[in-house]
Amino acid sequence: MRKSLTILVLLSALVGAEAPAAPDDEIRTVVERFVAAQNAHDLAAVGDLLWDSPDFLWITRGTAIWGHSAAIKRFEALYQGTWRLEPVMAELKVVSLGDRAAQIYMPIIFTIGAKNQQPQQTRFLMNQVLVKTPQGWKVSSILPIPAPTP
Repeated sequence: MRKSLTILVLLSALVGAEAPAAPDDEIRTVVERFVAAQNAHDLAAVGDLLWDSPDFLWITRGTAIWGHSAAIKRFEALYQGTWRLEPVMAELKVVSLGDRAAQIYMPIIFTIGAKNQQPQQTRFLMNQVLVKTPQGWKVSSILPIPAPTP
């Protein structure tokens, strides 16, 4: 009976155990650095914050951009015009996916315009997945969803 009780207690502990949470403050800092680098049009800083993998994914204007290099080329082209992010940091939500991954959500206003064209503001619900690498937290996917203005 005692052996059964011990096994039951151990199984309960395993079932109820959660993966260690990703640290919200570290994730918030990466998000803030990413926004600042984007607004500064700093390709080197943006590139440093992106996961350097062919599996990096960015959905933009209905197109999938795969890989770190392709993303940097796309950002470089966009930076030729108007490109400004205004996140609602007070609504940033970090969802831990274990100790090595996290998802973020936050509303954001993009001011976007091609070179020599009038920029437009668009509201998005920004979703990103970040992964913990030996070099720190990196953005592994960028999934903006267009949203109506509240």
